[in-house]
Amino acid sequence: MKTRRIIVEKHYYLMMLPGMLWLVLFSIVPMSGIIMAFQDYNPGKGIFRSKWIGMENFRYLMQLDDSKQVIINTLIISVGKIIFNLLVSLVFALMLNEIRNLKYKKFVQTVVFLPHFISWVVMSTIVIGVFGYTGVINAIMGWFGREPYLFMADASIFRHLVIGTEVWKEFGYNAVIFLAALTSINPNLYEAAAIDGANRLQSTWYITLPGLASTIVLLGVLSLGNVLNAGFDQVYNLYNPLVYSTGDILDTWIYRLGLQNLQYSLATAAGLFKSAVSFIMITVSYILAYKFADYKVF
Repeated sequence: MKTRRIIVEKHYYLMMLPGMLWLVLFSIVPMSGIIMAFQDYNPGKGIFRSKWIGMENFRYLMQLDDSKQVIINTLIISVGKIIFNLLVSLVFALMLNEIRNLKYKKFVQTVVFLPHFISWVVMSTIVIGVFGYTGVINAIMGWFGREPYLFMADASIFRHLVIGTEVWKEFGYNAVIFLAALTSINPNLYEAAAIDGANRLQSTWYITLPGLASTIVLLGVLSLGNVLNAGFDQVYNLYNPLVYSTGDILDTWIYRLGLQNLQYSLATAAGLFKSAVSFIMITVSYILAYKFADYKVF
């Protein structure tokens, strides 16, 4: 029966073949390099002849002050993105849902949705053009006699800049999910509330938000799996040595360790640590999503 089923469904397997080959070649085969995390890797000797040192790289990694700081930076930036992405997207979806002019509503939704498709290579140029030393904000400040300010070199506000620009770029995309969830709320509930004398704010508080509760919980819980992914593309294109103290994250630190400082073993150990924690968080997030939102992948 299994052989017959495979023959019948062969076209589906053929469709899957390119994706499976890509997965094997670019995701599974490179995992053999993880062994460098347990070696004093020497490029001249290669993986098979480099000295085996066990967990020494991980112990050294945990003793570094830099590693502790980048973990803190990563958590602050990623958690900030998760919270504000949810809040801004939710509020925007609720406001957009109140618009009765469908053409205007679709226009606004399209405009705020477009930044999602712009890469951070391009978006960083826009952000620097706004907040840079010769950018738009400093130009406006100059009209009022204010001296230009180095926004991009101020470590105290860099995290806010990263979180704010990420939210601006993605809130339109995330709002689509809430708008889709809003369509599942029974309109009869609003009619009954109006008959009982409820105003718009009361209807939103007692009907809309409870109707979106499962979606909010689901998105929030699933975001836990990305708690160590603070956005390499964004930070790498925006940061500089002056903001390393608050803007350097795990991904950018690992990049510099491995490709700039040539500390391959230490960089691999840091990457493996991040992957292991991310795997645990993803597993926990799916368990919580199933428990609180009845969501399951399999």
